[in-house]
Amino acid sequence: MIIRGMGDVNINPDGVEHIFEIVIILSNMYFAENIKFLRKRKKLSQNDLAISLELTRTTLAGYEKSVQPPFKTLIRFAEYFKVSIDALVRYKLEALSEFQLSQIEGGFDIDVTGQKLRLLTVSVDGDGKENIEMVPVKAQAGYTSDYGDTEFISALPKFTLPFLPPDKTYRSFQIKGDSMLPIPEGVWVTGSYIQNWKTIKDGTPCVIVTREDGIVFKVVYNLLQKSETLLLVSTNRIYKPYELSVKNIVEIWKFETYNGFDIDNP
Repeated sequence: MIIRGMGDVNINPDGVEHIFEIVIILSNMYFAENIKFLRKRKKLSQNDLAISLELTRTTLAGYEKSVQPPFKTLIRFAEYFKVSIDALVRYKLEALSEFQLSQIEGGFDIDVTGQKLRLLTVSVDGDGKENIEMVPVKAQAGYTSDYGDTEFISALPKFTLPFLPPDKTYRSFQIKGDSMLPIPEGVWVTGSYIQNWKTIKDGTPCVIVTREDGIVFKVVYNLLQKSETLLLVSTNRIYKPYELSVKNIVEIWKFETYNGFDIDNP
């Protein structure tokens, strides 16, 4: 179905033909040796750890030999060992000092240089082209915890915007509230994925997915180097600016366009 508005909008609300994850190939990094090192550091056998993570011992042994795990399992390892996915994959933990390991386990390996590994799950159509997933208000609470779950992403409505450059990944979020007038409540803001947060220029409108405050749409001022925060400003001046810690940020999407269609009655 075609909706006329800001360009042609091709709606596909019934699902997707293919779903995949954009991930870094872990076999070329340190995941396998890190989970083996952390397991031994905790004096656990393969069977002990497998039971704790609800895996079979054979499956765990495969991961320790560089078999690549699915995204949800990667998260499970990171949460169990109390380290970030970034540290679990990119750093050779065995080469670090005990102090450095304690810092990582304490959550102090947050990277504000823009080089932190970020995994993104996207869907594609039958021709292998990326869809634009739509995150309605009613799904936003689930999105903040299941943004990497292929089943959750595949269940979202999807559409395409042919006029957007094809070299970026896009997602559309339904906006709550009136803090970003003249963009009204209920419209769909489409943003392009920002991998490197350091590149965000002051005054850039962005959709920010947070761990604790849900999904917000604000004008962003970059304070990462100064205070490891972003300053979020509303265009509606009745709302006061506030700083958001980088530790509370999951994803950032740069504003590209918005549409006013209703996916329940396109």
